[in-house]
Amino acid sequence: MDEKLVKPIGIRKSAFIKVSGDLCTSEKFLKQVSKLVQKYFVVICVGAGKQINEAFEEAGLYVGKHGPLGRECEDLKSKQLARDILEINQAELQDALADRGITATVVIPVLNIGTVLCHVNGDQFLKAAYLGFDMLYVVTLKNRKEAKKEEFKYLPKIKIMAI
Repeated sequence: MDEKLVKPIGIRKSAFIKVSGDLCTSEKFLKQVSKLVQKYFVVICVGAGKQINEAFEEAGLYVGKHGPLGRECEDLKSKQLARDILEINQAELQDALADRGITATVVIPVLNIGTVLCHVNGDQFLKAAYLGFDMLYVVTLKNRKEAKKEEFKYLPKIKIMAI
């Protein structure tokens, strides 16, 4: 077998970032991303937990249970609204990156399985990405840092960054 096929040369390493919706367009976060894209192909998963809760309350919808896998929406209207809020954060982050000339892919933690919307907690989404990426980051608020460190202590490629 051709050695070039077995041992690729010059393949850029990859990094996955899960960022809280509260921080996704903060200058500190964007500066961190601008540094990471110099070294890695970057994929950012943007959250929106607080914004989704607020939108549900405003719409008179049940905020929902938050089990170990994330938010459990009761109906399609709730699932669609939660997805819409995530997509707003996604678009705002994409615009902020573009304004700064930063190239990164932005995703939301929603799976479409068949025709069913399946919301996934961003931290669970990060764990699902673990085996595919060289480095993974959780960007969170300072008051959540220690809890995140505890949650991911058994996954050495995950680094916690508090802003």
